[in-house]
Amino acid sequence: MPKTLPPLVEPIVRLANVGDATAALACVVAAFEPYIERIGKAPAPMLLDYPTLIGEGRVWVAELCVQVQGVLVQYETPDGFYVDTVASSPKARGTGVGRALLQCAEGEAIRRGFTSIYLCTNSKMTENQVFYPKIGYVEYDRRTEAGYDRIFYRKALA
Repeated sequence: MPKTLPPLVEPIVRLANVGDATAALACVVAAFEPYIERIGKAPAPMLLDYPTLIGEGRVWVAELCVQVQGVLVQYETPDGFYVDTVASSPKARGTGVGRALLQCAEGEAIRRGFTSIYLCTNSKMTENQVFYPKIGYVEYDRRTEAGYDRIFYRKALA
């Protein structure tokens, strides 16, 4: 079991820069690797082109103790403001990294004039199906995209 980071440190969420690409991918791989066996292939966030997404201003990172411990990929789509990826490194679990990333996404959506935010999870990531409704997300669709069975959730923003 990986050693966890101290929960007393508040994560710092910031827009990623090109120098963060390697650390961002490593964080995403560490977060999603446990799901490979369950899904039968690498989860979609592990396959993203982080240097390109960072160049497009779509990636934020959460730092704890000056190390990238969380990654957020978010952007506007025709359906609204989309959270593509939320990843917290296994050693940062319980430190507030995931919460800070989702709060960042919600704040960014509001700043851009959106009244809701949406995201999806793989149907085999059952933990997320319990978690997202607890924090205000409501399931609104299930469909297969790019070979993944996905469940879509939306949250109204104040």
